[in-house]
Amino acid sequence: MTIDENDGTSWRAVRPRVVFVTGPSGAGRTTAINALEDLGFEAIDNLPLSLLPRLLEGPPPERSLALGTDARNRDFSATRLVAEYERLAALPELEADLLYLDCDAVTLQRRYSETRRRHPLAPDDDPANGIARELDLLAPVRCRASVLLDTSTLTPHELRAEMTKLFAPDGAAALSITVTSFSYRRGLPTGADLVFDCRFLRNPHWEPSLRPFDGRDAAVREYIEADPRLATFEAQVKEMLGLLLPAFRDEGKTYLTVAFGCTGGKHRSVALTEMLASHLAEAGWQVSKRHREVEQRRPPAVSGEGPGPG
Repeated sequence: MTIDENDGTSWRAVRPRVVFVTGPSGAGRTTAINALEDLGFEAIDNLPLSLLPRLLEGPPPERSLALGTDARNRDFSATRLVAEYERLAALPELEADLLYLDCDAVTLQRRYSETRRRHPLAPDDDPANGIARELDLLAPVRCRASVLLDTSTLTPHELRAEMTKLFAPDGAAALSITVTSFSYRRGLPTGADLVFDCRFLRNPHWEPSLRPFDGRDAAVREYIEADPRLATFEAQVKEMLGLLLPAFRDEGKTYLTVAFGCTGGKHRSVALTEMLASHLAEAGWQVSKRHREVEQRRPPAVSGEGPGPG
């Protein structure tokens, strides 16, 4: 389905889900929290356990929650974390998980050596001593975890993929695609990932009867489609995206902006944006579209009703 603007809609379970994310420092907690946020969870990191009852009092949350907590929290207690998890897991209106990111001590020490960071439990000591203390402190949590994920051999990308398999529906993260048109006179759209220049196509601006309308108009689109170069260009763009979009999704990318530019951002780029958005929607991708320059003008006229604004 194609929508005019990205409404931020994301997957959530039938029952709201609360996932506690914990584990030793350096095991990948931040990466895991970010992955859950990209999957539609409301993420809160470094949450003091004393604030948890206030956070969850009242009706169940509308969105699933990812709550990051570890030994760096000022009121951290392994016993209390397990107790809070078990309390939530017993509630019928919630689905609770205690995710423990495990990692062997040698790998943790190597990661600290590479980043040259101090260990939070041994700021003035050898990181190995802080790692040993933290692993001992977290042992009761590890034993009670509902999900135990060893990150010792995982890259950040592989960890994100594992989080997707565990917490996304059908093991697949959604990739939201925005297709936008723009004018080169006003510069590239901020955040554009892929940019295609349409200025080589025949320009409806030089056809007086079409100049007032934009690329969403049927007559304007027919004029552009009459350019023999369009079919090859459109086919190659679709072929390229057919290769790239699954690869971006599998890499963990959650949003992508594809931009088409022309001189004024009114005719050729708008028409190509409409064509590609329709194609991607039919292929099952989540697509939104924008027409940067057109949206800043008054509503366009429709051919046959008289000239509209330029």
